[in-house]
Amino acid sequence: MVIVRTQEYQKELLAILKYIADDKISASKKFKKDLDEQIAKIPDFPYKYRKSIYFDDDNIRDMIFKKYTINYEIDVSKNRLFIFSIFNQNKPCF
Repeated sequence: MVIVRTQEYQKELLAILKYIADDKISASKKFKKDLDEQIAKIPDFPYKYRKSIYFDDDNIRDMIFKKYTINYEIDVSKNRLFIFSIFNQNKPCF
């Protein structure tokens, strides 16, 4: 399964990484590395994470990672996984 990171996701992630780096650059790098490792595991069990509470679609899931929610959609017909959003769980951005 191919992982596709949308521009919106990349923009949101960059803002989060900059925010973390303001305090400690090494923490920002570790956050990105750990997040990428977790995302890389999703194709093994794409339905592992809960059905999204923000969308009424069984193929859209919420992965929780260090107080952040990562929304992704599973497209079985195209064998793709679209990661389209990352935000603080307590402050949804949409």
